Amino acid sequence: MPRLKPRRATSRRVSAGELLAENALLVTIVTLALFGVVMIASASLPFAERSPWYTSPFHFVFPQIFFLGIGLAIGYYVYQIPVAVWERVGPYIMMASLVALVFVLVPGIGKSVNGARRWIDVGVFTIQVSEVAKLCFIVYLAGYLVRREALVQNTWGGFLRPLLLICLASALLLGEPDFGAAFVIVATSLMMLFVARVRLDQLAVLSIAFGVVAAISIVVSPYRLQRVTGFLEPFADVYNTGFQLAQSLIAIGSGGLAGVGFGSSVQKNFYLPEAHTDFLFAVIAEELGLVGVVVVVLLYGFLLWRCFRIARDAERAGFPFASYLALGVGCWIGLQAFVNMGVSLGILPTKGITLPLMSYGGSSVVIFAVALALLLRVESEVRERMAPQTRVVDESTEPENMAERRRREAARELVDSADESGFDEALWQTIRQRLDGGAR
Repeated sequence: MPRLKPRRATSRRVSAGELLAENALLVTIVTLALFGVVMIASASLPFAERSPWYTSPFHFVFPQIFFLGIGLAIGYYVYQIPVAVWERVGPYIMMASLVALVFVLVPGIGKSVNGARRWIDVGVFTIQVSEVAKLCFIVYLAGYLVRREALVQNTWGGFLRPLLLICLASALLLGEPDFGAAFVIVATSLMMLFVARVRLDQLAVLSIAFGVVAAISIVVSPYRLQRVTGFLEPFADVYNTGFQLAQSLIAIGSGGLAGVGFGSSVQKNFYLPEAHTDFLFAVIAEELGLVGVVVVVLLYGFLLWRCFRIARDAERAGFPFASYLALGVGCWIGLQAFVNMGVSLGILPTKGITLPLMSYGGSSVVIFAVALALLLRVESEVRERMAPQTRVVDESTEPENMAERRRREAARELVDSADESGFDEALWQTIRQRLDGGAR
């Protein structure tokens, strides 16, 4: 019986294509962030240069780069933290975000800008707490759905318990007021609950209840009602309630297929308000046209696909918290990108929601960087769980190297020719046996 050779672990060289595929998510994130900086520069330079309030034309560009650096630094440390740690601390960071939302409404602590109290000064930085709360609630709800899965799916008590906290956060956000952040938290939570297989009657009741509350909050608030009427007929009162949307539609319509050229937007010159923040998408459409819009949509589409693919892989790997976390981050980014684009295109009422990773805003870009660092950590841990620990090859069945195979074939031909020439049969028989043994 031939003796089998021992098994050994082997490694193979990773090709450039495989390396790019493994890091496609990171490449997409970096592309969106850098593209955002370039478009912020284009959208804000004329405004900052001519405005009497700013001393530098790069007033918005340098802070965006600075906050991207902060997001990168924080994201690096977040990436080092195991996902299981976030599952344990989820309830605590959720409670901390609720306390911070209360502090925002306290005079002397919360900072008011343009009639909205949404910020807290922390040293030299101003933090928009609602952005932090979005991520905190996703982490909390992901953990709750794992711990109380059966209760959430089968009882009203388990279903309503996290919703009480979500309703409390929404009420605090409406008090700032920040209807957009409240909408994002509620809608993202509903999507996560739907995937968690809650009963459809529960989900329907909850959706109707939130819809009624949203309608009431619009009707009782004059400025929200004006935004809705301006959305329905933007050109009926183009210099008042419909001004923002009308200018956005003019910008998008001017772009055509290939755009008017980078840096050549007309609407950003004091026509389109918040061109570098809420309406950055309109500037992209005007300067880069349909081509630029398609590129942006494809980048976000790939990012969402990766989020949901990671969520699916995490579930298959027996990692439910990571699955819900990736799902929540994907729903949040996709929803916010859709609302921002929808507002610019006039298919949704005007609302101040940033384009993820691209619009100007320190708190927004830092929190998205942290969320995506979490997503990258989930992807890394899921890949480790799904991949075999060591690639083992059985040398007894391993295909021979082609060069070695040709050498052995040439040696056999030499032996055969030597046999025909009348050399010592016993000697060549010994050589042949050794060759056959080596092949085994």
